[in-house]
Amino acid sequence: MDWAGRIRTMAGEARAASQMLARLPTQRRAEALQYAARAIRSDAAAILAANEADVARAADAGLTDAMLDRLRIDAVRIEGIAAACEAVAGLDDPLGAVIDACERPNGLNLTRVRVPIGVIGIVYESRPNVTVDAAALCVMSGNGAILRGGSEAIETNRALYHAFVEGLGAAGVSPHAVRFIDDTDRAAVGAMLAAAGDIDLIVPRGGKGLVARVQADARVPVLAHLDGICHSFVHGSADPDMAVRVVVNAKMRRTGICGATETLLIDRAFPQPERLLKALADAGCELRGDAETQAIEPRAVAASGEDWDTEYLDAILSVAFVDDLDAAIAHIAAHSSGHTDAIVAEDPAVAERFLAEVDSAIVMWNASTQFADGGEFGLGAEIGIATGRLHARGPVALEGLTTYKWVVRGQGQTRP
Repeated sequence: MDWAGRIRTMAGEARAASQMLARLPTQRRAEALQYAARAIRSDAAAILAANEADVARAADAGLTDAMLDRLRIDAVRIEGIAAACEAVAGLDDPLGAVIDACERPNGLNLTRVRVPIGVIGIVYESRPNVTVDAAALCVMSGNGAILRGGSEAIETNRALYHAFVEGLGAAGVSPHAVRFIDDTDRAAVGAMLAAAGDIDLIVPRGGKGLVARVQADARVPVLAHLDGICHSFVHGSADPDMAVRVVVNAKMRRTGICGATETLLIDRAFPQPERLLKALADAGCELRGDAETQAIEPRAVAASGEDWDTEYLDAILSVAFVDDLDAAIAHIAAHSSGHTDAIVAEDPAVAERFLAEVDSAIVMWNASTQFADGGEFGLGAEIGIATGRLHARGPVALEGLTTYKWVVRGQGQTRP
């Protein structure tokens, strides 16, 4: 298989379609996504049947419960996928938005205007919803997309993709705007990573191995996060009822997502640590802690040095006691992946200092880290969460899939 040639062809088709997309009025692009959502609902039975086949094959292959949870969809999740598509359609259109404008002393009028990035390659594992989330965001932001999902979800991804582009076609939009690599050959990923000039941005969504490979091998700019080592810090001023409620949710609501808390830091001044640890253990969470943790909660086991730098994606939590806010911030600086870190506190001065000094893409006060999600942020969906410092950070949605150009209007000025 000549994957380099095939990717070049797909990228050319996607670019041509994206140029047409970018010229369409906002309402036409929104309409296309509404048609796609209807097609997904209409094809629900076929999508569920495809997913059953994927889940059965993945279970036979020994995938973990967390990975199976990411892979599995049901009627509720299909509705969520369609609703997310509609939510993207209802967002403010970034294209053509003026970022800033000025007039120079020589009379030149300058504006910076948002435009699509071009062709975006999305390489992802396990979660079939990414097929639609990524496609919808790219269409609404006027970008072409090339999707390459993991082999474990090939049947589900294929069914969702066909429903999505069926909707685009019904709305009069070229289905070439979104291309899908209907093949599990890993060489396709290598060809995407090498496609400088054909693909403008690569977004990996998946495990550490996938993201590390993409970041190491790509000849195309990459927007990614490697780990979701998220912290929740319970300050001495925290309300105990709130602390229990927020922390248990942050860890146990869905353990396999990147916004799940992986390390709990407890201020030694917090009055009810035993209640907090008991609630976690009673909820089925394995606690790996320091000596104080084990002394307070007998079900806890000793943490190793590696635990503080581990994204478990499972019902496992590392726990440490700290002296104060300074110690918590220092621990987070040493071990956080820069994804999402939270504080539970009633003291606003302490909380504001935490929010100002913790250098992560998302920082939270009195909220579960499980809210680290584009949909929860009102972005409709997300193409991924970026933890770097360039271009976009945190949940990447429509605005994060645009760049800008300078528009200069003159009246015949020449430069002396």
